[in-house]
Amino acid sequence: MYTFTHAKPIPSAIAIAIGLIIWFVIPVPDGVSIHAWHLLALFVGTIVAIIGKALPIGAVSIIAICLVALTRVTSPGNPTQAITDALSGFSNSLIWLIGVSVLISKGLSKTGLGARIGYYFISVFGKRTLGIAYSLVLAELTLAPVTPSNTARGGGIIHPIMKSIANAFGSKPEDGSTGKIGRYLALVNYNTNPITSAMFITATAPNPLIVTLIAKGTEPHFEFTWTMWAVAAIVPGLISLALMPLIIYLIDPPETKSTPNATHFAKEKLAGLGKMQLPEKIMIAVFGLLLILWAGLPAFIFGDAFKVDPATAAFLGLSILLCTGVLSWDDLLGEKGAWDTVVWFAALVMMATFLGKLGLIAWLSGSIQGILTVMNFGWISAVLLLVAFYVYSHYFFASTTAHITAMFGAFFAAGIALGAPPILFALMLAFSSSLMMSLTHYATGTSPIIFGSGYTTLGQWWKIGFIMSVVNLVIWLGIGSVWWKILGYW
Repeated sequence: MYTFTHAKPIPSAIAIAIGLIIWFVIPVPDGVSIHAWHLLALFVGTIVAIIGKALPIGAVSIIAICLVALTRVTSPGNPTQAITDALSGFSNSLIWLIGVSVLISKGLSKTGLGARIGYYFISVFGKRTLGIAYSLVLAELTLAPVTPSNTARGGGIIHPIMKSIANAFGSKPEDGSTGKIGRYLALVNYNTNPITSAMFITATAPNPLIVTLIAKGTEPHFEFTWTMWAVAAIVPGLISLALMPLIIYLIDPPETKSTPNATHFAKEKLAGLGKMQLPEKIMIAVFGLLLILWAGLPAFIFGDAFKVDPATAAFLGLSILLCTGVLSWDDLLGEKGAWDTVVWFAALVMMATFLGKLGLIAWLSGSIQGILTVMNFGWISAVLLLVAFYVYSHYFFASTTAHITAMFGAFFAAGIALGAPPILFALMLAFSSSLMMSLTHYATGTSPIIFGSGYTTLGQWWKIGFIMSVVNLVIWLGIGSVWWKILGYW
């Protein structure tokens, strides 16, 4: 018996209709080439299809690649060059950095190292509910640099630990006892995820896309290294992580505040895992190696001859795991999320790149700049308005990738045109792209997992999410800007 997964009719019809309207009905604006306008039609149709989940994002991306090649919007009259253009995204090393890193993070769950790290922190700090919350924060922060799937990290590794702790204290959705401790821990579990995602290029899949868009939007091209990003994020990130559990504790305090048995519970879980096995030790060694190479320490100590590209480092780490048997080829083939990421990332990067090359992004940014200029905003007011609009428009998106691809390039170009220091504004938009995930229960892949476990109501989720979005923006835009000034980034 075959099971057919076909396109959803209504979202598909809407995406096709919008694409056709832009292509055939809306007049091409002055200053925009016909080919740029047609690529915009394909791009908008693709984004609408992703938002509406007409098909899985990878399937939508394959169709987008096909349409770009068939219509030859990037290379009129040259079918060979058109397919070369359509497939050009796969040559982007940042795409493979994320894809391979997702494959490497498979070892966290396979070896049990991720759970061991989580329970270890709880065994040390878990005597009070607030201590358990900070243990979850520390565990996710530890995993973030080497876990490009924020969904796998927050929803697949940390959330089961959080649930086991809540259940141990009799806080379950089924009997309405979530207020004891479960609701608080679930909210902390989730609101940690956007912050850690902002702190490292390799902490969530869209971050390398942002690096690419920044490089293409600056002249001369400026590309953030892994170390520059991490150093810029460390101060506002740690402040956000330190304050977030306290703020949620004050707004929605748990009924159970003392948890002396939690440390014992965590130690029992650790005992159940047994002594650290060789595969876990190899995983730790590989993670250490990756952090050293991504941070550029060999080149810093021994010179540029020892510089290793981040994607090359990721392939090295994966090769070690394959050679030692920690991961098998079947493990990699079964990690659908990694291959899915490579496909959609390649398609969206390709389309965004050619929208820039064909002049569409410059036209959009000029239009935004014109509106803000008429309103007589200085660059500081304009930047704050652009960031606020960029962040809170995420209420209308169910995908951070779609949101970033649709808006980042034009908003970034507009801010620079209005006089904003390029690196300052790049950092503001880059970090906001993760922080906005706090807003809704559909903001990113992690949110439906944690919200779906039933520990919190929709109203509680949205209230805490909005409050944390404001707090995080104040920290990252305010304290962050001062820190970036000290670093000499602007």
